[in-house]
Amino acid sequence: MTKKILVIKLGALGDFVQAAGPFAAIRQHHQDAEITLLTASAFAEFAGTSPWFDKIEIDNRPNALQFGGWLALRSWLRAQNFPRVYDLQTSDRSGFYYQLFWPSSKPDWSGIAPGCSHPHSNARRDFMHTIERQQEQLSMAGIAGVETGDFSWVTADIGRFGLTENFALILAGGAAHRPGKRWAGEKYQAVAKHLAAHQIQPIFLGGEEERSLLTGLSAEVPGSMSLAGETTISELFALAREAKLAIGNDTGPMHVAAATGCKTIVLYSAASDPALCAQRGADVTIHRVEYLKDLAVETVTSDLALAAT
Repeated sequence: MTKKILVIKLGALGDFVQAAGPFAAIRQHHQDAEITLLTASAFAEFAGTSPWFDKIEIDNRPNALQFGGWLALRSWLRAQNFPRVYDLQTSDRSGFYYQLFWPSSKPDWSGIAPGCSHPHSNARRDFMHTIERQQEQLSMAGIAGVETGDFSWVTADIGRFGLTENFALILAGGAAHRPGKRWAGEKYQAVAKHLAAHQIQPIFLGGEEERSLLTGLSAEVPGSMSLAGETTISELFALAREAKLAIGNDTGPMHVAAATGCKTIVLYSAASDPALCAQRGADVTIHRVEYLKDLAVETVTSDLALAAT
């Protein structure tokens, strides 16, 4: 019978990108196994096209009062007979999933769930960068040599967007509940005008919830375009591969840009720590100030000018 392996990674986008190395290492270590990914619906289609997984299961993440949802999740987990689980989310939620196997025998479990067979037993794990933390977690579970994530398999046709040959990506949005991670829109607008003056088309990217903001910013910059809410994850990769550069706040799509080797400039405030979650790639520049309102446009455009020449 084919061995069955479960990998848990619920999100968010940046975390998903930084788990690519572990995904590949698990696939290599269990070459003949049937590997299922438990993830959020936002990543199901993208993960399904990857070389890492055989099956994708969507976690609807029931809340505390959704007893039916918890029962369905518990029933599914127990019915699959997974002998081993790699919890790469390592959150309180995913750790609790380990307890859902009771009273049946529990699978081998790599993660931080109390009592699990392969705990990531480093008391300072929360002070490690995500990539090194996951490498160490898998090493403690018997998987060594976790390499940098490879996204060469990702393909998408971006011809439908009708972009110019020279374009740059601007990620001016971010999580609405964390405004401290956002540089001011008018400053991104100034950067966009700087790019346009150097014959580089500014392309504003973001989610559907940022459409109004980014459309407004784009409207004031001749030749620019907003693709807010218009791109898939695969298209983000394809756009970043062709872009002259990407600039933005500490958001998931900036991890995508960095992973492609695109020149990536990320703006950080004290609201997040690059020592723990910085974008990794061949050409990443990070500007960090305590408050992003204090970051001058000129500080950023000095980097852009180099890329535009």
